[in-house]
Amino acid sequence: MPAESVSSPESTPERDLERQRRLVAARAVHWHRTRRLTFLLLALWLATGFCTVYFARELAGITVFGWPLSFYMAAQGAALVCLAIIGVYAWCMRRFDRAHARALKDAT
Repeated sequence: MPAESVSSPESTPERDLERQRRLVAARAVHWHRTRRLTFLLLALWLATGFCTVYFARELAGITVFGWPLSFYMAAQGAALVCLAIIGVYAWCMRRFDRAHARALKDAT
């Protein structure tokens, strides 16, 4: 009795190529989101770190809890903004990484 050939769902070059395209697309989306988030948070950090010093005289007219805004930003605000930036980065990157993991799982 001749052996029957069983057709297995082996990967074909076309399937492999499509899978690789989906993986590359998922990586591109992930890194685009990561770079955009990093740029935005660095711009916020620059604005709170550099601009408050550069515009200290103008910001002295604005008061927060009875203190001039320039003093508040130099004493506490810059550190709080930095902590907030780190928290936002960690939260967003967790979401981005989970979405990327789902995209990789769907691509395979």
